[in-house]
Amino acid sequence: MATTLAILGNSRSGKSTLAQAVAARLGAEVLDLDTVAWQTGEVAVPPAAAAAQADLEAFCGRRAARVVEGCYGDLIATLPHRAPLLVFLEPGEAACIAHCRDRPWEPHNYASRAEQDQRLGYLLEWVSGYCTRGDSMSLHAHRALYEGYPGRKFMLQRPGQYLEDLEPWLRS
Repeated sequence: MATTLAILGNSRSGKSTLAQAVAARLGAEVLDLDTVAWQTGEVAVPPAAAAAQADLEAFCGRRAARVVEGCYGDLIATLPHRAPLLVFLEPGEAACIAHCRDRPWEPHNYASRAEQDQRLGYLLEWVSGYCTRGDSMSLHAHRALYEGYPGRKFMLQRPGQYLEDLEPWLRS
């Protein structure tokens, strides 16, 4: 039986960490939606929507157990036909800001720690704008997706206990 878990939330809400932990438990593979939502080698250049969707479908089609994570509500909204468990992480702005400040160097995203640190201001601004933006990566859009989602879903608000809070689902 295919297992899909879709994790949605603000930047630095804990999506990637939870995705890796759940994937390890399920023997699943993880798709970070950043890899399909932006053109490779370009800065903030999205591909055509159809290309991103095709990449997401290809990933899901190749794997029986999968975890998809990202802030891209428009992409996650296309997954209900795969009957995923939807997990909405909402630890609050203060927790996300703290995670921004405490994050380790991300060599998969930045050539150096210095480059990452230079972009911290932009990241903090982006994270703080989550509650006021109106795009598919906003709190408003994520809440609407969660509230309208017809399948099984969880909203998690305690970052240090996300995995524990998902335990009932992981055992089923």
